[in-house]
Amino acid sequence: MSAIENAVGTVGTAACKVNNGNTAVAMGSGDMPVFATPALAALMEAAASGSVLPFLEAGETTVGTLIEVQHTSATPLGMEVRAESRLEKTDGRRLFFSLKAWDEAGPIGEGKHERFIVFKEKFIQKSEGKKGHSHG
Repeated sequence: MSAIENAVGTVGTAACKVNNGNTAVAMGSGDMPVFATPALAALMEAAASGSVLPFLEAGETTVGTLIEVQHTSATPLGMEVRAESRLEKTDGRRLFFSLKAWDEAGPIGEGKHERFIVFKEKFIQKSEGKKGHSHG
């Protein structure tokens, strides 16, 4: 059994304050001065990615491959938002997380997230290799 299989059940957390840089207006996802849905997704993803780092081998990291987020309540400027991830299962190098988020008044969202374990160096090389093959 690999170390990542032992990580099932691991909980990750991340938090931030709603500020002018992470509102829907600033991120271009709407025209309201409230916490942006893309910012919520990023906070949830940060909770998940950070939670599994201690279980990875040297040279490995994870990349997000799917995120499904329901943003159910708006959070105004100045409030703190907290996200929590839980590693529900693994399938080889695929990791499956459940997500939840709250502000100081209560729940604001939930979702599902998948990440994939990759070797950092190989991943960057493959990404950089696309530069010579751009279309359009």
